[in-house]
Amino acid sequence: MLGLLLSVGVGPDMGLDFGSMGSDPLALQIVQDIRLPRGLGAWLAGALLGLSGALAQAVFRNPLADPYLLGSASGAALGVAWSLVAWSTLSSAAGEVLTWGGVPIKLGMTGAAFIGALGAVLLTVALARGVQHTLRLLLAGVVVGVVLGALSSLLMLIKPEALQRMQSFMWGSTTYLDWADCGLMGVVWVLCLSLAVCLGRPLDALNLGQDAAQSLGVPVSRVRAACLLLLSLATATAVAQTGLIAFVGLAAPHMVQRWLPMASRTWLVLSAVMGGLLLLLADVLSRALIAPQELPVGIMTAVLGGGYLLWLMRRPASLG
Repeated sequence: MLGLLLSVGVGPDMGLDFGSMGSDPLALQIVQDIRLPRGLGAWLAGALLGLSGALAQAVFRNPLADPYLLGSASGAALGVAWSLVAWSTLSSAAGEVLTWGGVPIKLGMTGAAFIGALGAVLLTVALARGVQHTLRLLLAGVVVGVVLGALSSLLMLIKPEALQRMQSFMWGSTTYLDWADCGLMGVVWVLCLSLAVCLGRPLDALNLGQDAAQSLGVPVSRVRAACLLLLSLATATAVAQTGLIAFVGLAAPHMVQRWLPMASRTWLVLSAVMGGLLLLLADVLSRALIAPQELPVGIMTAVLGGGYLLWLMRRPASLG
């Protein structure tokens, strides 16, 4: 709640007079239509990434795993690049210029990013021939990420005029989040979190090792497949709305587990909450530091996440 209040209060004018909103329709409209959905959307996107990161770290049993390991980021970027090239071609043919803030192009980019992210994960799983071997999954994810990233660069080379819009996606942005985006992310978050909590006990067993989990009767392949499906859906939804946000999915679960070791169910919930808080904090700072201009929120999360990793490097035991 405090984070949302900060998000509402921070903006180009560095604050709104909450007491005057009832008599100032413009101020009330700014809060209702811009700042509240932006703040809530930032929290929901961070919560989705935090949950995805926790699932990735549970599946790979690696505290440095993040939601983008399976190629979802590169897939989303390729989807956006393709949509921008296609829309640029159509706009040129029609003699019109549409901006990132235009509703049609935003819907196209959102859908393309979602399809690209899910498609990349499915391709990774197919190349790895299933989810039985985590090392094979990681290698397949690296291959898919590199290849799809190269294809995105090729598309930008073909249509360089789309590069500026592509940069907004690559840097991450919460600027254009609205209530519809919040509703979509909220539904997906509740669905994914509810299903992930049901996997809490199998994940506790999986933490003991694959052989130990199988001896306890846990269907390891099914649990991994379910986790990968949930983290793919959550990651694709967040990336489609906000672009590529670095480090949130990595740092949030690691911070929760380091500070408060706990069972998987509680860890998944708190990782989502922590991810939302981290992205909301980054969004507030990105607006406040150089106001009235804004930093891309993805740059802010990279700075915060990089600082956290540098701090971890000074404590080698925390990475082991």
